[in-house]
Amino acid sequence: MKLNEIRDNEGATKNRMRVGRGIGSGKGKTAGRGVKGQKARSGVAIKGFEGGQMPLHRRLPKRGFNNPGATDLNEVNIGRIQQAVDAGRLDPAVPVTVEALHAAGVVARVRDGVKILGVGELSAKLTFEVARASKSAVAAIEKAGGSVTQSLAATDGAVASA
Repeated sequence: MKLNEIRDNEGATKNRMRVGRGIGSGKGKTAGRGVKGQKARSGVAIKGFEGGQMPLHRRLPKRGFNNPGATDLNEVNIGRIQQAVDAGRLDPAVPVTVEALHAAGVVARVRDGVKILGVGELSAKLTFEVARASKSAVAAIEKAGGSVTQSLAATDGAVASA
């Protein structure tokens, strides 16, 4: 195979339809746009317009808000971390951080940090430097002889009651 012989698979592409080029083409006269009116012209921008009726996006009630200060954490179970240790992708001598988990392929991308959850079994003695960890995860890590350092407070974002 040569570079000049490379072609798309049969049927992968369609030829462009030339519109408005005579009645014999099948797309002449109105060029598939129907007849007259705003939508037959160019520059139409009527998304969401319902002919003067209150549009659906304004009729429906709005709920909640998007918190701009919210932390977007990766959630990882200790069982998944143990699998990475067993496979040799995670070194037990090096502290487990979000960067180390990303390098080991445990998390797809580094967000604001990582939260360790307690599902699964942990047998390796590991040192964790993470944003958060659940109580069950901390208990399992300490039972295996490891330690946890949390950089974000466990009550971050929660409302304190007086």
